[in-house]
Amino acid sequence: MKGTCRMLKQNEGTTDRIIRIFIGIGAIGAGLLWFSGVIQIIAYIISAVALITGAFGFCGLYAVLGISTIPAKKK
Repeated sequence: MKGTCRMLKQNEGTTDRIIRIFIGIGAIGAGLLWFSGVIQIIAYIISAVALITGAFGFCGLYAVLGISTIPAKKK
């Protein structure tokens, strides 16, 4: 937990974070290449949320629902 705020305790595992980053990159690409208007803006918002949550490893919705995709540590 070093270097993170207590309120923003990581709740995303590595696989989850990688998937979110790929989704974010894909949404940027879709927004640039295929969409326009309101749909393009929505693609950019999805991209921003996916990239930010993937980078920080914290998902607010997961926190509200009590979900964590971080594997449990073996004792």
